[in-house]
Amino acid sequence: MVALYDAAGVAVGAVPRSRMRAEGLWHACSSVLLRSVDGLRVYVHLRTPWKDVYPGVHDCWAGGVVAAGESVDECAERELAEELGVRGVTLTPLFTLPVDLPPVRVHLSAYEARWDGPVTHQPSEVAEGWWMPLAELRERLADPGWPFVPDGRAAIEEWFRRMG
Repeated sequence: MVALYDAAGVAVGAVPRSRMRAEGLWHACSSVLLRSVDGLRVYVHLRTPWKDVYPGVHDCWAGGVVAAGESVDECAERELAEELGVRGVTLTPLFTLPVDLPPVRVHLSAYEARWDGPVTHQPSEVAEGWWMPLAELRERLADPGWPFVPDGRAAIEEWFRRMG
């Protein structure tokens, strides 16, 4: 079961994940931007080809759908640990961004974590990953042909806009 939200970002109940996906219902997710301790690089990964949404494309956010009864903070911590094996780091809240890209309608809560330790991929979700300089990420995102998760693109563009 996942938390169901309305278009304004208010939690209004819970539904099975399959229904949320099939009907394109508003939900919430937590997304964590993993940066090197010096802040110059971000961890970019390639999603597995069997992901239910946006398979086989790049992303720079570790994240997922908020479960019923779970807070966005708890979800961020859980997803960073599950997808990249990173635990015990400080998560800094950044912003919440409504993303309406049917069939995905999500209130994305963005966080940042700093880490130079090992990264361990969850094999069911992450095919491969690497550290990328921020300037290179900007460059690649400028290429519309580079396959990147649409909601992740919206979030990183918002992050770049806020960072100046």
